[in-house]
Amino acid sequence: MLNKTQQQKLLLLASKASECAYAPYSKFRVGAVVLFDDGSTYKGCNVENASYGLSICAERNAISTAVADGKNSGIVAVAISSPDSKLCYPCGACRQWISEFSKDAMIIVENEDRTPLVHTILELLPHTFRL
Repeated sequence: MLNKTQQQKLLLLASKASECAYAPYSKFRVGAVVLFDDGSTYKGCNVENASYGLSICAERNAISTAVADGKNSGIVAVAISSPDSKLCYPCGACRQWISEFSKDAMIIVENEDRTPLVHTILELLPHTFRL
């Protein structure tokens, strides 16, 4: 379990990642940071496309970057931040992606007062799809 200081540090990194978001259509910027069990972190931001179905969420962007760097397991936490919304939870697709790489991941979002609010991925997606 991460302490509040560690949670806030991850949220700050996610907030900085949201500054890179490409969201000309929705104007809804999101940043995410994925923490792995070896202490490494990977950031991502949402990248929209005029063909909305081709857009990618911040969480999947961060996970894809980690996979491209050789990480395919060991996610400890995913922190998500948006300057445009508090309580910015991952969408259903991102929840499934996170559960693919960790059954125990902590999901950290910002509460109304911008303090960390933590859930497990299984709390947010109790019946994950598995092959």
